[in-house]
Amino acid sequence: MKCMFCGCEDSKVIDSRHTEDGMSIRRRRECSGCGRRFTTFETIETVAFLVVKRDGTRQSYDKSKVKNGIIRACEKRPVSMAQIDAIVNNIEKALYNSLDTEITSQKIGDLVMKELKELDEVAYIKFAAVYRQFKDSATFFEEMSKIFKTSPSDKEKN
Repeated sequence: MKCMFCGCEDSKVIDSRHTEDGMSIRRRRECSGCGRRFTTFETIETVAFLVVKRDGTRQSYDKSKVKNGIIRACEKRPVSMAQIDAIVNNIEKALYNSLDTEITSQKIGDLVMKELKELDEVAYIKFAAVYRQFKDSATFFEEMSKIFKTSPSDKEKN
């Protein structure tokens, strides 16, 4: 590892620790040339994949877009950032485990909806309203009935 202060390529590791999320290792190093200390992070190199949008265009997967969509759905809900990060990590893990180089935006949306349904039903409905592009209240109600596997007449009886 090259020293950021003097450029020397020789350094020794003084301390190694896992980060909180367990996805990388933090290493404290000391330069053999100048004696100064610096920190490095070691992470797993991931294979990039493309997202195929509804209109057929392709773009690189962007974790922040998924996270921002979940944050918007969870606004004013009792959902912590740690829970949102866990959802994003679960989704990313599922995507990498699929071993596909191209993934549809629909698959990503379905994974988000599955995770949100387990976490918070209101956030799930908010996300579904945007993701499924509801045109009016009838479409919204029809879709919610399908999602919760109850017919509209069952809801009227309650």
